[in-house]
Amino acid sequence: MTWKKFLAYLAVAFVIFYLFTQPANAAAAVRGLFGGFTVGAERLSVFLSSLLSR
Repeated sequence: MTWKKFLAYLAVAFVIFYLFTQPANAAAAVRGLFGGFTVGAERLSVFLSSLLSR
């Protein structure tokens, strides 16, 4: 087994452990992650709209 596979399995195991032991915190983390993507997409949209409208 390579180190990359081992670390990937370890990361998956940690995520599963975190989901089962602290589901509210895990949900908040996912919500924050998607919130960040949403803000980034909105800002990119505003930038491209202002760039192309001139």
